[in-house]
Amino acid sequence: MSNIKLFNSKEIRTHWDGEKEEWFFSVVDVCGVLTDQPTHDRARKYWSVLKTRLKGEGSELATDCSQLKLQATDGKMRVTDVLDTKGILRLVQSIPSPKAEPFKVWLAQVGSERIEEIYDPEIAIDRALEFYRAKGYTEGWINQRLKTIEMRKELTDEWKDKGVTTGQDYAILTNEMTAAWAGMSTRQYKDMKGLTKENLRDNMTNIELVLNILAEVTTTTISKTSNPKSMQENIEVARRGGSVAGVAKSEYEKATGVSVISTLNASTKELLEINASKIED
Repeated sequence: MSNIKLFNSKEIRTHWDGEKEEWFFSVVDVCGVLTDQPTHDRARKYWSVLKTRLKGEGSELATDCSQLKLQATDGKMRVTDVLDTKGILRLVQSIPSPKAEPFKVWLAQVGSERIEEIYDPEIAIDRALEFYRAKGYTEGWINQRLKTIEMRKELTDEWKDKGVTTGQDYAILTNEMTAAWAGMSTRQYKDMKGLTKENLRDNMTNIELVLNILAEVTTTTISKTSNPKSMQENIEVARRGGSVAGVAKSEYEKATGVSVISTLNASTKELLEINASKIED
């Protein structure tokens, strides 16, 4: 499970390994936060130099790095160096930074929060709520977004149960489902909204989120009843689920005269509760 954690409003990409019950953190992101690098590229160069130095000193820290595919700044899933909590603590000791101590406290909090969430899933929902509030989203939009998180989890669990195991396969199925209801690929959808690495759902209006939920719930239900055996069969199910939401989209637009698909994005968070774009004659 991959997600974003915030340290002093700075994003750090993380991955929770359920089997090892351990957090892994993007080394580049941590370097960027501790050294106040202005861009991701500068943070990446800093880590490259530091890694070379550590290897020269005989430190095992650089060789202890694992590699995982995390979403890069261009929106694509790219291999990046990650370290577990112990490794990150050693990394912090190698970087002179006034943020070192606050970061250690933050790191311990992240670990304890995950343990709490395992025993009480409602805590995870509460933290997601606070995350979006901190980002400046409206309460109405946040409530809708939290519903999408729950539905997405049910869908990905169903896909996993049907043998879908790689991030690339999840992306393929999501793309097929999105194209079926929105009439465009996920990449085209993002381009229309002016997005690069951002999460598409975090930039949807309320009605876009509703239709996306319908597509995911329908896909989950069809998968449970039809029991697809192959990737191609999973793709067909995703298309069918998305098509149901596509029909609802057309009916909504006919009834209201308002387009579901909007160019609005999170740069104007207060508008995401209202989709005011009219269908062109």
